[in-house]
Amino acid sequence: MMLAAAETHGFLSPTGVEIAFLLVGLATLGAAAITVTTKQLVHAALWLVVALGGLAVEYLLLTAEFIAWVQVLIYVGSVVVLLLFGLMLTKAPIGRSPDADSRNGWVALVVALAAAGALVWVVVDAFRTTWIDLDGPSQGSTQVSGEILFRHWVLPFEALSVLLLAALVGAIVLSRKDAKAPEGKS
Repeated sequence: MMLAAAETHGFLSPTGVEIAFLLVGLATLGAAAITVTTKQLVHAALWLVVALGGLAVEYLLLTAEFIAWVQVLIYVGSVVVLLLFGLMLTKAPIGRSPDADSRNGWVALVVALAAAGALVWVVVDAFRTTWIDLDGPSQGSTQVSGEILFRHWVLPFEALSVLLLAALVGAIVLSRKDAKAPEGKS
């Protein structure tokens, strides 16, 4: 009986995990679209939290638990908080901002679609002949992720941390009030 059930699952009959992956992916795509189209900066940051949280759920569905928790801790926890902190420190407008719209939406859409098409083409071309070793450790495991991170991606990882530190220092500098120049000196 179990063998018959296993044989009926074919290419076009999705499992529950695949359906959940698709639904979460659509919700994440919608949140990302709202993030880049809203005219309120704080709302954009909050929709970014939803989009990044959706990516973490996608990683969980792909059984990459470590990457999912890194996504939550670093991106949702740190980057978005840093972004909101920067918005508050620089006294950015909280409500609708007419400056947030440059009227070049169609040009941006064309460039985004061209970049997405080029990215998909490059990734498909690069990994066309790559096979996953199903007998080795799972690709999302802590061991494999740590080996890849500290063997191949140390420099970009450290560069990102310096970039985030520079953004924090820049937000603090921009938020400081100008001290009055001493009188008599120019």
